[in-house]
Amino acid sequence: MKNVRLLFLGDVVGPSGSEYVCTNLGKIIDEERIDFTIINSENSAKGNGIDKESSIEMLKKGADVITTGNHAFKQYSSFELYENNSRILRPANFPTELSGNGYGIFEGNGFSVLVINLLGTVNMEPLSCPFRTAEKILKNNDGKYDISVIDMHAEATSEKYAIASYFDGKVGAVIGTHTHVQTADEHILPKGTAFITDAGMCGPKESALGVKPECIIKKLMNHTPVKFELSDNPCEIHGVIVEFDMTKKLPVSIERYKL
Repeated sequence: MKNVRLLFLGDVVGPSGSEYVCTNLGKIIDEERIDFTIINSENSAKGNGIDKESSIEMLKKGADVITTGNHAFKQYSSFELYENNSRILRPANFPTELSGNGYGIFEGNGFSVLVINLLGTVNMEPLSCPFRTAEKILKNNDGKYDISVIDMHAEATSEKYAIASYFDGKVGAVIGTHTHVQTADEHILPKGTAFITDAGMCGPKESALGVKPECIIKKLMNHTPVKFELSDNPCEIHGVIVEFDMTKKLPVSIERYKL
């Protein structure tokens, strides 16, 4: 079987970021010969979170799976969204009583992909341990998939690397999200897992994580609440492409992507 090329796009920010991704996704998939696409869309709705308008269109345009993070339930409509669409994930270490799934096995063209969505706990929500959560998922689904990917949505770079190191050789790729800045540390770990600390952001380039810089400056200087406004500057797309050898079911390369 030929190698599989997996595209992962970092946090999509706001309606402008969503529109830019939807406009360009088909071209990216064709030009880069992509076989499977995962997009973190937890900031894609207006005012953070995820909603139907900012997610279903990405699935129509070519996304196979959508992951989220700490803003997974910021929009009230997201509860129904997770319940009705198995291709939209919320972090697996949220309480099991909540709607939706934190992982899934998804079919590509002749192969299957286990996608696990995790939320870090360092300076984040006090959720269940992401290490033990992922360990349980992998054990319960052993032998049911060809390749696996973890979206590690976390604040601390150390926690992202710790997850990758702990599962090195046990999952195909650990891709960090949340901090919106594409890092330059993409590599394959000693036992074969592809890793990057953060895939980056899909949203306005000249911004503070997608927000108008003047809003952030005001907040930092005055230490008072400020209404964040999304930047209206031109957007960029950041992510990574991981190529898998399907004979060995291991990654052979990971490279940053930018448009």
